[in-house]
Amino acid sequence: MSVEVTKLANGLTVATDHMPGIGTAALSIAFGAGSRSETPNEHGLAHLLEHMAFKGTSRRTALQIAEEIEQVGGDLNAATGIEQTSYDARVLAEHVPLAVDILSDILTDPLLTEEELAREKGVILSEIGATEDTPDDIVYDIAHATAFAGQSIGRPILGTPQSVTALDRNAISDFLGRHYKGERGVLVAAGAVDHREVVKLAEDHLGGVAAAAGPGISPAIWKGGEVRTHRDLEQAHLVLAFPGRALGDTDTLALQVFSNILGGGMSSRLFQEIREKRGLVYSILSFHWAFADTGLFGIYAGTGEDDLEELMPVMLDEIAGTTVSATEREVARAKAQMRMSLELAQESPPSRTERLTRQLLTLGRPVGAEEILERLEAVTLEDVKRVGLAALSATPSLAAIGPVSGLPPFARICERLGAPSAAA
Repeated sequence: MSVEVTKLANGLTVATDHMPGIGTAALSIAFGAGSRSETPNEHGLAHLLEHMAFKGTSRRTALQIAEEIEQVGGDLNAATGIEQTSYDARVLAEHVPLAVDILSDILTDPLLTEEELAREKGVILSEIGATEDTPDDIVYDIAHATAFAGQSIGRPILGTPQSVTALDRNAISDFLGRHYKGERGVLVAAGAVDHREVVKLAEDHLGGVAAAAGPGISPAIWKGGEVRTHRDLEQAHLVLAFPGRALGDTDTLALQVFSNILGGGMSSRLFQEIREKRGLVYSILSFHWAFADTGLFGIYAGTGEDDLEELMPVMLDEIAGTTVSATEREVARAKAQMRMSLELAQESPPSRTERLTRQLLTLGRPVGAEEILERLEAVTLEDVKRVGLAALSATPSLAAIGPVSGLPPFARICERLGAPSAAA
């Protein structure tokens, strides 16, 4: 494995993945603090902090931050997730020191002015509004919130208009002080990078970050249930979700194989039976999101009002049937799809950086492509059927938006799957 890892005295982890023949570098400074780290009064704060980090420091204005990185052909970005927030740069090899300097500056010395705070709140409120106007996006948030009802892991990352409006500078500073600490941080770089150089840059720019962080996340508890929202739309959008597997679980890859067989491509069971043979949907797919201690596996479908009543029984039968009738050929095809995705990611410095960042923050160690492929090849047909059946044994989470009057009662959906209609 090409990855080298060093831990600084303050607990911050520095990792590099050198890629021969690459002239650029992708860097990320990330902290294990996303929306799941928020208290109820902080809903949306992690995402707001991500926005505010780029709005100026004591050394640079927001314009100077943008000009300095773009002057050398680079770019900056950031992403807030459920369990982490990352601040990213892509630059030519010779500009790695500048990228580390800028990223460290915005994270250790953000000004958080009231003027910029008011402006960014407005931007985020517009972002929330845009999401609300996109039913095929918001239905995932609703299913997730229903699956983990009453818990930070289930709350939408963006927050609500009410929660974002109520946030102030003190709340942001407090969150920053609790969570952006050495023991919860990483600096990861991939591409044209030298490990010793990156470690020295990390020590110079991030060595002064305090070590100890605040309390960690609370364990997730699966709830399940349903939310149906009637809207005057052309299509009904629905997500049916079940408990998934944690990132480090030995059965995570097996459940991903099950998901791919079910709805991972044009040859998948759901696509062939429901889209190709019956024409009941415009879009149908399955997905699996793995978190630190839990996961969420689900199916999305978008269909017309007239097809909804026929769609659900067929979809439910395909889901349940796959736990019994999945074949060796389907397992092999799903593995090939997953290997292709992994190999493509290996060719991209940003993809390597993203994967390594998540592994370090969630698992505490790098997991090379070779290890992942070895574990993938070890997955058997029996494993796939077993984990699929286990997922379906819990009360599902159902979210539906649009003309959904033709959707069967929740109890009937659960009965067809052989799952309980209420969480134990």
